[in-house]
Amino acid sequence: MTKNNKGDYVGAVTDFTKAISLDPIYANAYFWRGQAKMDLQDNKGAINDFTLTINIDSKYSEAYLYRGNAKWYLNDYKGSIIDLTKAIEINPKSARAYLYRGNAKNSLHDIKGAILDFTKAIENDSNYAIAYMFRGQSKIDLGQKESACLDFRKAGELGRADAYDLINKYCQ
Repeated sequence: MTKNNKGDYVGAVTDFTKAISLDPIYANAYFWRGQAKMDLQDNKGAINDFTLTINIDSKYSEAYLYRGNAKWYLNDYKGSIIDLTKAIEINPKSARAYLYRGNAKNSLHDIKGAILDFTKAIENDSNYAIAYMFRGQSKIDLGQKESACLDFRKAGELGRADAYDLINKYCQ
């Protein structure tokens, strides 16, 4: 974990590979190696490691969450939604899983579905500034300017400086 935390993702992959060679059913080693691979933008390799994590522990919600996110980066939005829905089934309080699934739905032009997921992310974490921003952007897409501007303002109050760019663009 130390190399991963210090940004030495190549070193982290090497270390986790060594840990896996010592204990091939150590789910956390596959998971952390998958995260390091994502940081290296090796999303296909990350998906493989998250799949191995899930094969060892089918209730590992974070593995579904990260695999879904990696699939999103590879434009596999339907696969992303499937994994993120599984992460939510295991951990219904995961604000990130709802946020990521909302992004995947947005990518498939399911704007109403995305708004529902961003709203659920906010219900699970009322200080989740990025969820307010994404929900606001989706509301703009639906022509709900007034409500979107409220979301942008809330995101700004919660510390998202880039929310003010959206306020300036849409809320004047």
